[in-house]
Order: sequence, then structure tokens, then C-alpha cells
Amino acid sequence: MSFAVKRLVTGVFRAAWRPSVTGLVSSRGYRGDAPDDTKVDLIEIPLPPWEEKPDETTDIKRRRLLYESRKRGMLENCILLSLFAKQYLSTMTEKQLRQYDRLINEPSNDWDIYYWATEALPTPEVYQGEVMDMLKEFTKNRNHEQRLDAPSLEYLDKDSR
Repeated sequence: MSFAVKRLVTGVFRAAWRPSVTGLVSSRGYRGDAPDDTKVDLIEIPLPPWEEKPDETTDIKRRRLLYESRKRGMLENCILLSLFAKQYLSTMTEKQLRQYDRLINEPSNDWDIYYWATEALPTPEVYQGEVMDMLKEFTKNRNHEQRLDAPSLEYLDKDSR
């Protein structure tokens, strides 16, 4: 088959396929808080309430919080919180661990945590404290570190030896 024929056939198939594909994709774009938006298409997924784990050992709590710091719903918090956890989690007091646990697990919206840490939104009183102050200071990145990815887990091997 010649190049011209292949190109013609490919173009015909693409043209025939395009209307059916675009019919599957919603044509409604993000409109923000438009006055006429009824929000009937909004799906709210109920989350179980955050519960403190009083019987959890400090070692297990640190491991769980490390995991939860690394596995976030959005990449920005995954990077920010995992780097923060790498630097501070091993030296946090029991009180600070409880504050951090509540901070990263109680709010249902990861963007809230990100905006509080970057001081784009005021932090609710319930989450204010030593850990939030540490996180806000860490977020300022005064040493201009390159923070493009979550840290590798190699540092865990060094700590366990």
C-alpha cells in the first residue's frame, strides 16, 4: 500500500471515529461557582471520621504516619509531607505525633492541608500548634532545596542500623 493511500485511509478512520469518541466525553467544563450551577452532578463520598489510635505504639505510629505522608491524594502533598516526615518524624514527641496524625488524616480535602501549609489560607484553630508551625516553616524552603519528588526510602535503612 502506498504512503498516500495509507494516509488517506488513516484520515478517514480518524474522522469516522472522532464523533463517537467526543460523544462519550462530557462537554461540560469546569465552571467554578457559577450562579446557575445546580451541582446535581456533584458526588459526595462520605469519609469515616478520624479517630486517634491510643493503643498504637510510637514505633508503629511513626511507620504509619510515614506511609500516610507518602501516599496522598495529590502529588503536591505527597512530596511536601513525605519530605517533611523524612526530616521531622523520627524526632517528634508523642504530642507532636498526635498533632501530625490529626493534621494529615482528619481533613477530608488534601488541598486544605496544602493551602494551610503554604499560608494561602488561614489554618483552622484545631490544627494550629507546633507541628503546623514546623510544616509552615518547612514549606518556605529557606535553603532552596530541590523538591521535585518524594524521597527514596534508602534513609530508612540507615536509621534502622
